[in-house]
Amino acid sequence: MKTFRHLIWIMIAAASLMLSVSQSFAQQPDVGDQPGLLPDDAVELEPEYRRTAVLYRTTEAPGTIIISTAERHLYLIQGGGRALRYGIGVGRDGFQWQGLLNISRKAEWPDWTPPPEMIARQPYLPRFMAGGPGNPLGARAMYLGTTVYRIHGTNRPDTIGTAVSSGCFRLVNADVADLYERVPVGTKVIVRQKPEL
Repeated sequence: MKTFRHLIWIMIAAASLMLSVSQSFAQQPDVGDQPGLLPDDAVELEPEYRRTAVLYRTTEAPGTIIISTAERHLYLIQGGGRALRYGIGVGRDGFQWQGLLNISRKAEWPDWTPPPEMIARQPYLPRFMAGGPGNPLGARAMYLGTTVYRIHGTNRPDTIGTAVSSGCFRLVNADVADLYERVPVGTKVIVRQKPEL
């Protein structure tokens, strides 16, 4: 009987340890969201994520944005079989999505109010942050329909080409400022998870 109680106490201790470790992992900061961190302008993007003109076959009209989460690229269709390609950061596992939306609003140096769902997952985040260089939304934001998702800049240029966000699409600040000037409110945005065949 004494050995049985001892075994139960060991199992309870082990379960408590596993629970405390899993809770501490759940509270780890998301590497993609570091409010207040000033962007490191010395970060150099990999060549495949630098803004460039590319050949791109599509039946979509010029001015349409096509986002390929699998490729980590955003394409702004130019017509004549060409597009401007931008490197992006995308949603991490469980936060990737696809759909057809329009840009409903645009903002320069946008304020950031993390949605309640994000606060629930990451309670260390501020409830509000004014726009500026340390804001995770970066220099510009283009809001997608009535969703919580945006195409925006970043204070973490080293996350371009990775999957770390909560579903938004991030570009380096120079690229998001370039895109912002090229597209109006109402622009069609197509989000694809898999490349077209």
